[in-house]
This record gives sequence, C-alpha cells and structure tokens, in this order.
Amino acid sequence: MEINDLTPAEQRVWRAFATGTEVDLPGDGEQSVRAAVVRALLLNGPREAGEIAAVKLRGARITGELDLRYATVDSVVHLTHCRFEEPPDLTGAHLRYLSLRDSEMPGLSMTRTRIDGSLRLTRCRFDGPVRLDGSQISGALFLEGVEITAEPGPRPVLQLHQISVADDLCARGLRARGAIRLDGATIAGSLDLEDADLAHPGGFVVEAEAVEIGANLLARRLRAEGRIDLRGARIPGRVDLLDARLSNPGGTALRASSCVIGEFWLRRGPRVEGMLNLRRAEINQLDVEPEMLPDQVRMLDLTYTFLTPHEPPERRLPMLERDGEGYDPHAYEQLTAAYRRIGDDQAARLVQLAKQRRRRSTLPWYGQVWGHLQDAAVGYGFRPLRAAGWLLSLLAVGSLVFAGHHPPPLKRAESPEFDPVFFTLDLLLPVISFGQEGAFAPTGGYRTLAYVLVVTGWILATTVVAGVTRTVSRQ
Repeated sequence: MEINDLTPAEQRVWRAFATGTEVDLPGDGEQSVRAAVVRALLLNGPREAGEIAAVKLRGARITGELDLRYATVDSVVHLTHCRFEEPPDLTGAHLRYLSLRDSEMPGLSMTRTRIDGSLRLTRCRFDGPVRLDGSQISGALFLEGVEITAEPGPRPVLQLHQISVADDLCARGLRARGAIRLDGATIAGSLDLEDADLAHPGGFVVEAEAVEIGANLLARRLRAEGRIDLRGARIPGRVDLLDARLSNPGGTALRASSCVIGEFWLRRGPRVEGMLNLRRAEINQLDVEPEMLPDQVRMLDLTYTFLTPHEPPERRLPMLERDGEGYDPHAYEQLTAAYRRIGDDQAARLVQLAKQRRRRSTLPWYGQVWGHLQDAAVGYGFRPLRAAGWLLSLLAVGSLVFAGHHPPPLKRAESPEFDPVFFTLDLLLPVISFGQEGAFAPTGGYRTLAYVLVVTGWILATTVVAGVTRTVSRQ
C-alpha cells in the first residue's frame, strides 16, 4: 500500500506507526480510517531503528473489516474510543498486546487467539456476540463496564469457554443480555463480576462448568436473572455473593454441585429466587444467612468444615428440610459436626434430636409408634433427664397408691415388711430387685397398676439404653 493512496487521516496514522505515537481523530466521517490500512501497518508497516512501532489510534471510525485471522502481530495495538463498521476478526491471531477500550463494535471474533500481554476491552459496547473461546492470554483480561446488547439466541452472547488467562479476569460492571459461557476456563487469578448486570430469563446466564479459578470468584452486588452453573468448579479462595440478587423462578438459580470451594459467602442480599444446588460440593467455610436461602436447597453429600455466622439450630434446621429428595442423614451429621467444632454441644444434640424426628417420618407405622415413645420418654437419649422425671412421677404415684392399700403377701410367714416405695421401685426397675415384687401379689385394679408400672419400666429402661448407646457412639 502506497502512502499516496491514503487519506489525510490515514497518512497521520501511517507516519505515527514507526514511533508508536498516538493519533487522536475526532471520529467523524471525514476522519475515518480503513481497516485495510490498519491491517497493512500491523503486518508490514514502516519501522525506524531504536523505536517501538505501535498502532495507537483514538476516536477513529474504522471502515471495512479488520481481518487479522491467523496473523502474527509483533507490535502493540491501541484502538480506543473507535467505532467499527464491521466486527473485527482476529481468529487464531498472535499479538503482543491489544486494547480496544471504549470502542463500539457490531461484534468481535477472537477464537483461539494468543496474546502475550493483556487484552483490554474496558467499557466497550457490542451490538453482536463476542467470541474469545479457546484464547490464551498471558496477562489479564479486562471486561469491566462492557455492554453487550446482542439479541439473546441459541448461542451465548459472550463466549469464554476453554479460555486461559494468566492473571485476573476483570468483568466488574459487565452488562449482558444473554448467556455467558465459561465452561472449562482456566483463570490463574480472580474472576471479578462485582456489580455485573446479567440477564437471560429462563435460560443459562452463566455457564461455568469445570472452571478453574486460582483465587476468588468476586460477585458482590451481582444481579443475575437466569441460571448460574458452576458444577465441578475449583475455587480455592472464596465465592463472594454478598448483596447479590440471584433470580430464576421455577428453575435453578445457582448450581454449585461437585465443586471444591474454600469459602462460600451468601449474605446480606434478598432471598434467592429459584433452587440452590450444593450437592456433593466440598466447602471449607460455608457462610450463609438463613434468610437468603430459597424454598428448595439441594444438599445431598454436601461437606463443609465451618458454618458461619453462628446461628441457633432453630434457624439452621429448616434448610435441611428443603431438599425435595427427602430425608438425608448426612446433612444432619454435617450440621452436628459444625456445632461441635465450635464447642456448642447443646446445639449439636438438638440437631441430632431433629434428625431422629425426621427419620421417624420415613419409618412404617410400628416404627413411628416406637419412635414417638422414645421421643416422649427420653428425647431419643438426648434428653436423659426426661426419663428421670417420668420415673420419679411414676414412683410417686405407685408409692401413694400402694401405701393406701398394701397388697397381700404370697407367703405371710416368709414375707418381708411391706414398703410401698421399694415395692414400686421393684416394679419399675427390671434389673434391680429389692425383694418386694416377688413377695406380694396385688389384686384387682392394683394388679393392673402393677402391670402398667412393669411395662412402663421396661420401655423407659430400653429407651434410656438405646439413647445412651446412640449418644456415646456420636462422641
């Protein structure tokens, strides 16, 4: 391309390339720059010894398609505050550094692109889909303030699947209407979605299965309308959803099943609309406010070490009853262990009691009857003082009744002196004998009372032994 074939604006860009000088154009029609000129500069532009060549163009109107497919560009590219007539195509290209900051484009294609430095798309506005899938970025990826107004369709409006970022992926304030795909992405630093506004009602808003993030997923004040899928993600830092608004009525709002997460924060925001799925996840610290939990919470095989903030069992137990698959004993054991780690044994016992009551509803009728007896008698062994109360009450009743009516002795000459208290104890305690029960034989209604005391004593003894055994086995 000859310089005489260039417009005055293009000549300024051409001359500035060799020294990397920025050219600031007003951006009107007369100051437009053809994409072919930019391509020619990047592939075979003039050089000067001792200078670093670069295209630094600001405020231009780029006409035609910027086609750099599979090209190798060894100079820095700054096309900021520009307006592109057609979507740039950098598929498979190899660049040192690229900045399209504050530009407007009908779309962008950078599939399998390799960038040795960072890629900056800060505050760009796209009318069509953005494809960065499979790209390798040795620095950071900046998407903060990006606005994608493409009409939602069968394909994601922002494709980042299988991308590799050696630093942070900064998408703070991102605004998109449609799906964002991050499946299989590898981000060495943090993924920042704070203040993002994402919407794809009834569909996936973020697809991030098997994503690997080296530090944190930051999503404070995130507004997401649609399904977020983090299944199989690996995030050693924290998933920060403070003040977030997650909404997908009638479907799953957040799926984090089979994930490995350091800390999971879900606090200070409105209640999640839609299902929360944490099945088979491994979380070191689960920081969740009960008020944010939706009506459906899937927790099968969820494991966590710490549960914060510290709440009484009455506020934590309802979340264990929101799994539509029914009774899950593992969930109760996890909550019990969390209370025991902080030394709250009373709360741990209440959770175990709630577990037995929930299990009772899954038993046949005779099992439920026996369960009710254990619950009423000793609280399944977690309220042993209740058994003592029953025994003392029955002892008092029996002692008063038999004190007023001494049962006749079986062998008058050999019978000991009758004692109503020890006679009642003989009836109530099946493993202890004071020599009273076998020496006297009540008749009529008093015999019926004796039988009731014997049966009640056996029930109390059995439930106490079962409860104590269960309690000891949990220690």
